[in-house]
Amino acid sequence: MSINLIVDIVGWIGAALILIAYFLVSTRRVEGNALFYQILNIFGSVFLIVNTFYYRAFPSTFVNIIWIAIAFYSLSGVYRMRKAQKQ
Repeated sequence: MSINLIVDIVGWIGAALILIAYFLVSTRRVEGNALFYQILNIFGSVFLIVNTFYYRAFPSTFVNIIWIAIAFYSLSGVYRMRKAQKQ
């Protein structure tokens, strides 16, 4: 299997994960701050970064890096809120 094919498959999986996450939040099956939603976004973006970096699509790579940062920021807010509720 060629490296191009592997990178393409990884990219398509990443795109699917982000679209699934968007579908789930848009149809209110999950909340925007749900762990599952953010995990889908993180993995989807990581996979897309592999693809876009390989193909030197650096603007898309940048967008996906920011997408991951937003997901981690959201998760940290959820963690802080849950921690505060336990006290």
